[in-house]
Amino acid sequence: MTCRLLLAAASAFALSLAQAQDYPSRPIRIIVPYPAGGSADLVPRAVADKVHAKWGQPVLVENRPGAGGNLGAESVYRADPDGYTLLASPPGPLVVNQNLYRRLAFDPSKFVPVSVLAEIPNVLLVNPTMQAYRLKDLVDYAKANPGKLNYGSQGSGTTSHLTAELFKSAAGVKITHVPYKGSAPAMAALLAGEIDLMFDNLGVTLPQVRAGKLRALAVCSENRVPSLPGVATMTEALPGFVSSTWVGVVAPPNTPAAIADKLSAAFDEALRSPEVANRLATLSAQPVGGKPAWAATFMAFEQQRWKRVIDSANVKAD
Repeated sequence: MTCRLLLAAASAFALSLAQAQDYPSRPIRIIVPYPAGGSADLVPRAVADKVHAKWGQPVLVENRPGAGGNLGAESVYRADPDGYTLLASPPGPLVVNQNLYRRLAFDPSKFVPVSVLAEIPNVLLVNPTMQAYRLKDLVDYAKANPGKLNYGSQGSGTTSHLTAELFKSAAGVKITHVPYKGSAPAMAALLAGEIDLMFDNLGVTLPQVRAGKLRALAVCSENRVPSLPGVATMTEALPGFVSSTWVGVVAPPNTPAAIADKLSAAFDEALRSPEVANRLATLSAQPVGGKPAWAATFMAFEQQRWKRVIDSANVKAD
């Protein structure tokens, strides 16, 4: 029996290598489970162009938004495990939603991790009419006026929402959540002064900060960012407070490891190119890359980290 198992394993490995050697022989589709135009969409498009140039096969990015990213993720989950259909997504469908929804039509833990393309730091933003110019000003006011301030998000369970809940816990403040249905209405409310503050990714909000329409009090990266060198990090006041929006790439369950490795290497090469690095810089995104095993470890860590926030704050999906 042992010999048979060894032979079966050897045969499967040989088949996987053969598939990888021929791969890719036709177009590759990358499904983004969010609308076009945002960071979640623009990051994989920047990399796709380079991979297309390397392999001579079209790498097509398709947007399939809906249900907090779950619709697009489910379509990839049910795709053939041959490397020709991939999912490129922010944290939601990959590490967050399984802790929010009672039932999902897919199991995120069974995706085959390929790469983490880039990270974009989140930033704490306030309307300029607020008399808070440093993080300490905001925390002091919130502690003196519990429940008076409110914060917006793109919806319950989004990175924006969870980062604010993490902030409430770390800073020991009480502020009220005002969820919106997506980025556009949440940002419009912050710009109009209908809400007091919001966490959002820097790639989306940097133009508003530079135009003086919003004030950035702190970035949620480990180090200060070149685009806002005068803005402190959250960790300077709240040690260990880090929050980013990242874009990971996964393949359907049972995709051969050799194909995942080949894809990861191609993405790494693309991320090292000056053209892609410059494009990501315009989005305030930092290239990441790395082998599939590292991506798997990173996503497992993120899943547990946000699960603790969700459980502690009793966050529920809309």
